[in-house]
Amino acid sequence: MTGSIVTIMLILFALSVPVAVAIGLASIAGLFAFTALPAIVIPQQLFVALDKFPLAAIPFFILAGSLMEVGGISRRLVEFARACVGGVQGGLAVTTVVTCMMFAAISGSSVATTFAVGAVLIPAMVRFGYPVGFAAALTAASAELGVVIPPSIPLILYGVATQTSIPDLFLAGVLPGLLIAAGLIMTAFVWCRIKGWGKRDGEGRDSKRSTFMRAFFALLMPVIVLGGIYGGVTTPTEASVIAVVYALFVGIVVHRELKLSQLPHVFQRTVVSSTVIMFIIATASLLGYLLNRESVPDQAAEWLVTTFQEPVSFLLAMNAMLFVTGMFIETGASIIVLAPILTEAATRAGIDQVHFGIIMVVNLALGMITPPFGVNLFAAAQVAGCSVLEMLRPLLVFVAVIIACLAVITFVPSISLVLGQFLM
Repeated sequence: MTGSIVTIMLILFALSVPVAVAIGLASIAGLFAFTALPAIVIPQQLFVALDKFPLAAIPFFILAGSLMEVGGISRRLVEFARACVGGVQGGLAVTTVVTCMMFAAISGSSVATTFAVGAVLIPAMVRFGYPVGFAAALTAASAELGVVIPPSIPLILYGVATQTSIPDLFLAGVLPGLLIAAGLIMTAFVWCRIKGWGKRDGEGRDSKRSTFMRAFFALLMPVIVLGGIYGGVTTPTEASVIAVVYALFVGIVVHRELKLSQLPHVFQRTVVSSTVIMFIIATASLLGYLLNRESVPDQAAEWLVTTFQEPVSFLLAMNAMLFVTGMFIETGASIIVLAPILTEAATRAGIDQVHFGIIMVVNLALGMITPPFGVNLFAAAQVAGCSVLEMLRPLLVFVAVIIACLAVITFVPSISLVLGQFLM
């Protein structure tokens, strides 16, 4: 049965059928062809997949990110970051990475980060003499921080799929996210020095004090959201609701840039984005239910542990497999289907479940900036008004940097686990 379902899915993928639909159709075909289960199992499993309280955080974090973009919060973060690091050669490139890191600490979505930050900084970088391909590639790569630094939608999905503590996963994502940001900053800074880009980056920026005052409420948002989670006051889901309320208050009352007439469009965009993710979760969970009936997770875990007996060889194999998977399959679907299987194998191989979650998410996040289906790649190209081919050369450099950071994250577990051990 498993081979037939996978074959059907691959055929549907090749025919450009949407991921969620392809997984759902293949699962339904497998259920009718290879089991005696009644059809009522299909809606039952779809409902059970979504009937999980932590999943409610996903639409709220998406909504919070959209409200930040429309309400002027993202622009103020850009201004503050530029005031802090934009005074040196290559400062605008560094500002891009820093702003993506700050925006990621609120929105939890890499695609939202690409649009919100790219809409402001890509035109600015081009105006100051940076090649458009470099500007778009750097934005796409930096936006990957949106799925590593908490709050992170893929980390929420991993926590739900594997019954792992979401606060623990959020803590584990902080230092890896900072490591990737540092790698991108150093690469961009050196590259700009070699090429002579960004010599006028300091022109026209405001003082640190004035930009800090304008961005104060924006900078306070991650403190409130993450402070509530780690202070034991709120769950991640409750914190996501607080983020929405806070973004509404700041956008309407404090900054006065968010108009009530804009809210229907913001809500509509959030509903569409959330529905896509939830549809993928539901159909992927139906597939997971069928695979569990066939004991596929246990068999796969046993095969992986037997084949790759050393932790080092196991981790290398997992990184290679997840990197390729992320290039072709949407991140949410990959996590829901693969996480229970691979986490079971990782646990048997003596690898911490939280640490493996970070490895998995960073690998799949790389798929967001690599062809043929990298959503960040196409989002950045759309914002920049350039072709993906113009982005490829600089993108390869940034992908290599992230892979180097991933190697460190993989083989130095303390980077992911030390904060949790210290604070919990």
